[in-house]
Amino acid sequence: MTIVSPHLPAPPSLLNLIDESRLALFLDFDGTLVDIAAKPDAVTVPHGLRQGLDRLSQRLGGALALVTGRSIDNLEDFLGQPKVHLAGSHGGDVRAPGGVSLREGRPLPAPVIEALNSFAAAHGLLYERKAHGGALHYRKHPEREADARDFAAELADKHGLATKTGKCVIELVWPGADKGGAVDLLAARAPFKGATPVFIGDDVTDEDGFAACARLGGFGIAVGERPSATARYSLSTVKDVHTWLEL
Repeated sequence: MTIVSPHLPAPPSLLNLIDESRLALFLDFDGTLVDIAAKPDAVTVPHGLRQGLDRLSQRLGGALALVTGRSIDNLEDFLGQPKVHLAGSHGGDVRAPGGVSLREGRPLPAPVIEALNSFAAAHGLLYERKAHGGALHYRKHPEREADARDFAAELADKHGLATKTGKCVIELVWPGADKGGAVDLLAARAPFKGATPVFIGDDVTDEDGFAACARLGGFGIAVGERPSATARYSLSTVKDVHTWLEL
């Protein structure tokens, strides 16, 4: 297991943390549990990941959640229905195991969807339509980052929305949809309530989750080479995350 930053050490072992206190884990998906792909639908899910998550959830007494920018339905396309809590659309939509809704998001207005789709088509970008948001991916055209961000910001301002930035992506969501909010919601409920919260993620949007966990007495673990302002520890790769989680 390697350290990605001289400023952020590797975390203590999961076994040691569980021995010290009751633990709750909040995990990002892309770039954390699976390697990032050129297109969101092209990710490769490691064999046995769902079963490993089910075992981890049982070990934690159910205090395990996946918190992702993807919609929950899209996440389930890759994982099936793991026995964990799921927070999709950056926390805009939250479900307990078995499909019980704890927070239900709403789709973007039709004019926003049309505008994003048209902009993507005109500039050679990938538009990803989500249940409760919409994203412009510019991984294949990084030179268009500024144009995509400016357009998204203008569109968000016009329609009372918020923007989320990530690795080669800019997304429009409803205000208040962030991963920190998902942590706050779940941390107030059993089986998360009273446990030490730990958030693991690789992208800018995960900083909200790191901050929420720190505020609640826990911490964040940053994945990859991106500097983090709020994480306490770091892991280098998706493989390191799997090793640390003992999946």
